[in-house]
Amino acid sequence: MDIHYNNSGIVPVIAQDAKTGRVLMLAYANAEALSLSQSTGYAHYFSRSRNRLWKKGEESGHFQKIEAIRVDCDADTLLYIVHQTGAPCHTGYETCFFRELDGKVIARRLVNPDEVYDKKDE
Repeated sequence: MDIHYNNSGIVPVIAQDAKTGRVLMLAYANAEALSLSQSTGYAHYFSRSRNRLWKKGEESGHFQKIEAIRVDCDADTLLYIVHQTGAPCHTGYETCFFRELDGKVIARRLVNPDEVYDKKDE
């Protein structure tokens, strides 16, 4: 199937928990990240801020094992159905969508990000 990447060569990817159906996060993939995800069985993305590929969990150990990859009707968005190890969100929450519009926190924080990520790059 031909994926319709945007002008920057990336496509949005929604990661969904295979067990609960909960939306975990939104990230982006280019063709190489998608290919790596398919071949390794682990979620790979393209970081727009770092302008490079990354394997989810490479720094935190919070990997996403892919059960299935689905394509939306327009072939311009992907859905990774995953088995999540640890926290999917870099803030330590069980989903990146942990706040309501008014700022109310509605999800659990699983880990303290200061204890997970190396801060030497900041």
